[in-house]
Amino acid sequence: MTKKINRRHVLTGAAAASAFGMASTLPTHFAIAGKAPIKIGILLPYSGTYAMLGNSITDAFRLRMVMAGDTMGGRPIEYSVIDSEMSVPKAPQNTNKLVTREKVDFIVGPVHSGIAQAMAKIIGRRTSPIMVVPNAGSNKVTGELCAPNIFRASFSNWQPAYPGGEVMANDGHQTAVTISWKYAAGIQMMDAGKSGFEKNGGTVLKQLYVPFPDVEFQALLSEIAALKPDAVFSFFSGGGAVKFVKDYAAAGLKQSIPLYGPGFLTEGVTEAQGEAAEGIKTTLHYSTELTNPTNVAFKAAYEKSTGRKANVFAVQGYDTASLLLQAAAVVGGDVEATDAVIHALENTSVPDSPRGPWKMSKAHNPIQDIYLRQVVGGRHKVLGVAAEALEDPATGCKLV
Repeated sequence: MTKKINRRHVLTGAAAASAFGMASTLPTHFAIAGKAPIKIGILLPYSGTYAMLGNSITDAFRLRMVMAGDTMGGRPIEYSVIDSEMSVPKAPQNTNKLVTREKVDFIVGPVHSGIAQAMAKIIGRRTSPIMVVPNAGSNKVTGELCAPNIFRASFSNWQPAYPGGEVMANDGHQTAVTISWKYAAGIQMMDAGKSGFEKNGGTVLKQLYVPFPDVEFQALLSEIAALKPDAVFSFFSGGGAVKFVKDYAAAGLKQSIPLYGPGFLTEGVTEAQGEAAEGIKTTLHYSTELTNPTNVAFKAAYEKSTGRKANVFAVQGYDTASLLLQAAAVVGGDVEATDAVIHALENTSVPDSPRGPWKMSKAHNPIQDIYLRQVVGGRHKVLGVAAEALEDPATGCKLV
């Protein structure tokens, strides 16, 4: 099913999966002066635990494109949208559909680290299309699976988690327990937080995991209570984060064992978490409370177009669109000149992102500030910068 999108209309993520149909081509408007459209494939979740993330990324991506007149380098845009369903087994099929059937110029996605790794194994063996990851933090994507045509506009799992471990140690805690979903993102973030904590004198008593996407935490919360750590370091996101934070408080742990984690633990869900989220400290590359002019304008535009508050996932979608717009402008719209587009992306500097200035690393991952935040009155108060211009180690990447 094909549907034209009015310039004033910002695509909502749920609609991307339902109204437009899976892998449907969505021309934004008639080709300008006969120029062929630039094709963008989007593989994000629009159902399940991470639907909020997919919706936020998509809406902000479309917002940025609408602000640019729905053109890239003077050419119109077509979208092919697929609901990833958070399914790793379906990732190769969905990726190949965009590559071989839709013949897209760019792929934007995914959210899930396991899906990102599966996609990278396919995309990295080719010279095109170019893949820009708007969320999934898998260390391997810009590490051992890095490739000239794979870029990330978000973070590596190591980036927001390692400083979080340092923060726990600096707060005087000597022992900790980690708890997360057992999949690539959770394992990598917990290992990074553990490393940051132990390199600064702390001891992790135990690392606890829940099968993804299960949200039954009671048994592990009882184990935490028995272990009596000084602090808990945790990664959950979306609906899972709401359930975990509420269950943690309901179990009576909040007052005696402070809760820390990468910012996804509270990002975009503090309203749903309510009082249970108050006081939680997290580390992340964004906060809605940043006062730079771009963030102030972005938050207002995003809320006006979607009726929802901005979050880090929206920022990542916005910045992904900005990257593609910059690259298309550099090559004068000739996005088929893949080597030139890659060169443009490699030399990207983003001085006016809502998250603050950042630039692309040699491994194609953002070099960016990581902020220390605390939930106060339902907002992410910025306590300071936990790590300045932090670059992922990119272990195993042959580009560096």
